[in-house]
Amino acid sequence: MFLITGGAGFIGSNIINYLVNKGEDVVSVDWHNNKSNKYFQNFNFKVVNPISLHTFLKKNKKKISVIIHLGAITSTTETDLNLIIHNNIRLSLMLYEWCTKYEKRLIYASSAATYGSGENGFSDISDDEYLSQLMPLNLYGWSKHVIDRFIWNESKKKNKPSQCVGLKFFNVYGPNESHKKDMRSIILKIFEKIQNDKIVKLFKSHNPEFKDGEQVRDFIYVKDVVSVINWFLDKPKINGLFNVGSSIPQSFNYLTKCVYRNCNISEKIEYIDTPKKIRKQYQYFTRASLNKLRKVGYDKKFFNLKDGINDYIQNYLIKL
Repeated sequence: MFLITGGAGFIGSNIINYLVNKGEDVVSVDWHNNKSNKYFQNFNFKVVNPISLHTFLKKNKKKISVIIHLGAITSTTETDLNLIIHNNIRLSLMLYEWCTKYEKRLIYASSAATYGSGENGFSDISDDEYLSQLMPLNLYGWSKHVIDRFIWNESKKKNKPSQCVGLKFFNVYGPNESHKKDMRSIILKIFEKIQNDKIVKLFKSHNPEFKDGEQVRDFIYVKDVVSVINWFLDKPKINGLFNVGSSIPQSFNYLTKCVYRNCNISEKIEYIDTPKKIRKQYQYFTRASLNKLRKVGYDKKFFNLKDGINDYIQNYLIKL
């Protein structure tokens, strides 16, 4: 049995669709579980309200083989510390301890937000000397960083989950993200602007090293994320903390042009000041180092941004 926290969410719903189509026994734990959810291709899976999670774990400790922990508050602008601690830290610690106690496998979502401004690089080293140098720029990134440091310090001990994999997701985009509101990908935001005949507004650069719209991010298609998770499911003896990105950063200007081309509409772009409240936290460059992932044997090619956007728009967004 595969138990997925955040199963009704963006990455969670995509991995559930994949596993259900393979005929696996799947359980979704989410506050927003809804069997009529448009994200799911079929509903051959169980749903559990988070309030009942402890009871479910107790009753099904023999059946559950893997926990894929994706559930969290993912807003990078969330300021409620208690809410972040309860949802992002305590739940993760509980699941880690449960998997350790019952010798279960754990695959959990970390984030590229743990790297902060990137001044210490984007290397998925799990050594605490390196991790201690990272300075996340928001509470969300901090919460993921706390869990990374705890888990990879604990991993040195004898008692630990039978498998533990942390995945540092970079900028994920793709189907099933519309519920994320302001946290949905810029690709979806731009597509919606174009469909409503509005000018696309990009942030100006407040860094002399970057021109307006030339800030770059490592964007990764959700289909690649699912592929990576599935690969680790088939490799129960591999453990570690791994980046999950394309390793080919692209600018917001390039991304916007790709979306416009898929909509067959001439570009209308305006550059606006980055809001002061996030200006100091703004990342100008991210790029995943994939050396570690490639070294353990993951050799599949990732979507480039142009092809990923084309697939997303033509096969999902235009059909909505």
